[in-house]
Amino acid sequence: MQNYFRMKFFYHLGRYVLLMKKAIGRPDGKKMFLRNIGKEIVAVGYESVGIVALISFFMGGVMAMQFAINMENPILPQYLVGLGTRDVVILEFSSLVIALILAGKVGSNIASEIGTMRITQQIDALDIMGVNSANYLILPKVLAGAVCFPVLCCLSIITGIAGGWIIGDVTGLVPSGQFVLGLTFLFQPFYVVFTNIKMFLFGILITSISSYYGYYVKGGSLQVGHASTTAVVVSSVVVLLFDLVLTTIL
Repeated sequence: MQNYFRMKFFYHLGRYVLLMKKAIGRPDGKKMFLRNIGKEIVAVGYESVGIVALISFFMGGVMAMQFAINMENPILPQYLVGLGTRDVVILEFSSLVIALILAGKVGSNIASEIGTMRITQQIDALDIMGVNSANYLILPKVLAGAVCFPVLCCLSIITGIAGGWIIGDVTGLVPSGQFVLGLTFLFQPFYVVFTNIKMFLFGILITSISSYYGYYVKGGSLQVGHASTTAVVVSSVVVLLFDLVLTTIL
């Protein structure tokens, strides 16, 4: 059983690497390629702004409330609520949690889109016409993920901290001045660079893994749904693994 899973892992890893090698190359038509990138930026980035901002705002508020409630001690200064909210939002929430949310939203859409094209033989038609189907379909999605995920991360940081600030002030748990003091206290600019490096890599991983599972779908609509689910699960596990590795290295 162990050998079976090991063989299956290396089988998918090798086929994934070969597909990415085929996808990364000079596009056949620059105008069409740029048009596809613009379309994917809208699908991956713009259409995810609402859910990222909404979740980040309320999660930032919840974090601030939890910090304030569990730090009701006269010895501990109130500005630690702002400091803790800032560090948690920047270092983990706006990268890891948002990446997992996007893996479900963006990853499933990509896998189902490419999978539907596969079972309806649209990809076969592209190959027959001499078009590099992997390059045409996958590369714009990967580039859009690499560009949009760090931007969404910055949006999540801003709205998450704003949510903590506003909720803390409205509920009276932490004064606005103390929260702002905590935001600026011992701030390390590298934290923002670090979390954007993670999101850049997560964007590439999620879009490419989802494209891989959609590209090699076999069967009908039922298999497309299964491929979408598998893409989300595998992308989430890989994101968690690389988050651990990058945190250890950086």
